[in-house]
Amino acid sequence: MTQNDGELDSLVRKRIRALRVAQGWSLEELATRAKVSQSTLSRIENGQRRLALDQLVTLARVLDTSLDQLVETASDDVITSPVIDAAHGLMRWAVKGDPGMSVMRQRMTEPPPDNPSRMRAHPGREWLVVLSGTAILMLGHRRFRVETNQAAEFPTMLPHAIGADGGPCEILGIFDRDARRGHQRDSGSQGVGGDCEPGGPRP
Repeated sequence: MTQNDGELDSLVRKRIRALRVAQGWSLEELATRAKVSQSTLSRIENGQRRLALDQLVTLARVLDTSLDQLVETASDDVITSPVIDAAHGLMRWAVKGDPGMSVMRQRMTEPPPDNPSRMRAHPGREWLVVLSGTAILMLGHRRFRVETNQAAEFPTMLPHAIGADGGPCEILGIFDRDARRGHQRDSGSQGVGGDCEPGGPRP
C-alpha cells in the first residue's frame, strides 16, 4: 500500500522522537546537537511545523541514520514464509531490507567430515547460533564445540564445515551475499555453516 503524504509525514515525526528517546536525549539535547531551537524541534515532533528538507538531513545525521531511512515508507509486507528444502532439512528466508542476505534454519544429524578436502572456503562471512543440541564447527585446523544458545561468526575464506555432536542439533545461520553465493557455487543448495548440508558438501 502506498502511503499518502499525511501518513508519511506523521511517520517521520514519530521516527524522530523514537530515535531521540532511544539515544536517551531530551528535546533540549537533540536541539542543541542539531543546532535548532528546542521549540522548533518540539513543533517538528508534534506536527505543528512543516518538515523542511535541510532540517531532516541534519536531524538524520545527528540521530545516526540516513535521510532515506528517516523518510522510508512503512511496508505492509511484514511477514515472510520460508522456502523449505525437506531433503536437506532446510528452511530459508530472504532478508527484504538486504536482498543479498539469507537466513537459514537447519537440522543436522551427522558429524562434520573427517576429511579436510570436504571443507570449503569462499568469500563472505557467516553467523550462526545453535538453537538446540551441540554442533561442531571445523574452521581451518581448529575444532569448536558450539553449545545451545552459543553463536559463532567467521570469515568463510577459512576452510569450514559444521555438523552435529552426540545427537541432532538445530542451527540458525545468517549469510551475507558472498557467503550465500559461495554455497550456491559449491553445491547448488545452501546450508548453515557446513556448505550445503550436515557434514559438508557431498562428493
